[in-house]
Amino acid sequence: MSMKETQHLMNENKNTMLADGFENAIIGLDVANDVFRVIYDRQKMIDILVHGDGMPIDDAIEYLEFNVWNTYVGEGTPIYALEGGHEFILELINRNK
Repeated sequence: MSMKETQHLMNENKNTMLADGFENAIIGLDVANDVFRVIYDRQKMIDILVHGDGMPIDDAIEYLEFNVWNTYVGEGTPIYALEGGHEFILELINRNK
């Protein structure tokens, strides 16, 4: 799908939501369903609060967990991902088994 096609579909897709203030943490767009979902990097979101707003890291994580990452506001709710390569993802999966 071209950028022009994606932009057109985004304009038509009113249920796609953004996390205000975290534009620099966007890493992708899930276009698998009728409602697109913006994908954010969790670490970049933390960095925005810590470095941009001067929030202590523990407070930033607590704020994001309570107010952003664990909320569901409809089918266009953004996806909050841990960015990393193959080995990083496999390590996380194996750590949680």
